[in-house]
Amino acid sequence: MPGAPKIRLANVAKRFGEKVVLDGVNLAIEPGESVAIIGGSGTGKSVTLKCILGLLQADAGSIMVDGEEVVGAGDRDLARIRAKFGMLFQGGALFDSMPVWRNVTFGLTKGRRREAAKMRRVAEENIERVGLGPDILDLRPNELSGGMQKRVALARAIAPRPDIIFFDEPTTGLDPIRADQINNLICSLTGDLGVTALTITHDMVSARTIANRVAMLYQGRIVWHGPRDRLYDSGNPYVDQFVQGRSEGPIR
Repeated sequence: MPGAPKIRLANVAKRFGEKVVLDGVNLAIEPGESVAIIGGSGTGKSVTLKCILGLLQADAGSIMVDGEEVVGAGDRDLARIRAKFGMLFQGGALFDSMPVWRNVTFGLTKGRRREAAKMRRVAEENIERVGLGPDILDLRPNELSGGMQKRVALARAIAPRPDIIFFDEPTTGLDPIRADQINNLICSLTGDLGVTALTITHDMVSARTIANRVAMLYQGRIVWHGPRDRLYDSGNPYVDQFVQGRSEGPIR
């Protein structure tokens, strides 16, 4: 479908019992674009990601990935669509029982012990892409610093060469210097690999560094979206209050 968005959400709704989490989310992400969704805790950022992945079923609306409908898709179609995605989880979510090289190639092997020599070479290549050396391949994640764990998790996300990568609070738990390193690394990798990126974050430095465009989610809706350079000059009272961290304003 020439010219179609890579991801398109139209009037997406999701509730849990009486609690409405998404109330008509509309957002389009173009191929090769990097978009950040910002918003406070509990505003539905993670639920939005899970609905795109089909891990949660949206109650209403449409979610298209490369022109294919996710909402209502069967298991086989969902598995094929999910194969397009890489994911950097909040906190890394590495397996401490596995050495680094098996963690990095987990998405390729699904944890099965096969083609060990080849997978180790793949792991080394991707570890180098994130600025680490082969000396860590046999270490366990709990032997690494927080920043190194985040880099290993990023290597795992890019190893299958996905079309789309999700970044879930990529700088959580990192000091400002390590966070800046991860932000710059994400920018470099997404540019080099030509992937489409969607980041959810409440870190404004991260949003402005990683994303071409920023969207704010509030009370289940996208209340503003625009280029990152307008984030502190949006003219939107919700965005202004959030990015400036003020207690007074329309957000309660």
